[in-house]
Amino acid sequence: MRPMKNIDTKPFVVWLTGLSGAGKTSIAVELEQALRAQGRALVRLDGDVLRKGLCRDLGFTAKDRAENIRRAAEVCGLLLGAGQFVLAAFISPFAAERAQARALLEPYGRFYEVFVDTPLAVAEQRDVKGLYRRARAGEIRHFTGIDSPYEVPTAPDLHLSTEGETPAQSAARVLAFLTLVGALTGDGGIKK
Repeated sequence: MRPMKNIDTKPFVVWLTGLSGAGKTSIAVELEQALRAQGRALVRLDGDVLRKGLCRDLGFTAKDRAENIRRAAEVCGLLLGAGQFVLAAFISPFAAERAQARALLEPYGRFYEVFVDTPLAVAEQRDVKGLYRRARAGEIRHFTGIDSPYEVPTAPDLHLSTEGETPAQSAARVLAFLTLVGALTGDGGIKK
């Protein structure tokens, strides 16, 4: 087994943002597998996982969502400071909080905002947890895309339209982008 390393590259965070059910986590998993196959050290952070631990005291009001993203960015900063690549999959619905995360993280490494763009109707069809159904029934309040807004990124570093694209194809596009901007070298290791 090859040792994990990050050589000749500044650490970076790929910040995947989009609606629930857009495919952020699935894309992050594909990216993680490809980067680990290259022998790169990295950490994958997921909004659902952080909400079960570090952010379990937070609800879904605008104030709590902002605090959730602030905490996520602080964790990413610690990891970047340790030289880790970070794959961060968070709905992060508000432009101000995404901008705050970028400002907090750029002193530690590169920040790439990736908009995982999926129409609401498609995200609802993919909803294996039944969250959209529950939100539409009024059982869940402040649900992004239903009764809480998602502010679409106006200038993401990469825009992925995932309707009709597999997570592996989307991940391959992220790897190609990272190679193009000089964050990675090599072919990325994901088959299209």
